Amino acid sequence: MSKNGKTICRTSYPHIIKIESICCGEAIIEGTRIAVWHVVDYYYKIGMSVDEIVADWDNLTSSQVFSALAYYNDNRKEIDQVRQENSYESWQEHYAHAKT
Repeated sequence: MSKNGKTICRTSYPHIIKIESICCGEAIIEGTRIAVWHVVDYYYKIGMSVDEIVADWDNLTSSQVFSALAYYNDNRKEIDQVRQENSYESWQEHYAHAKT
């Protein structure tokens, strides 16, 4: 599917899509620029509940968050790789030496 010249790849999960030009084509919540891995970090790494995530990101619904978590549970390898690539540790390893 194409919208405004952007190819939208639907997943089998409600609310979860991929658009090449947004978040490097990573799985995102439809209508946002919030990547699935962001939600996963809030839920697992920080320990927030779904209700707390929805309260923090008031433009999300609980069904969107649950869909993101379901996508993660079925696609852990993909999302864990993206989480690692976007981690602070990875940033330090690849970019901290470039500080001036």
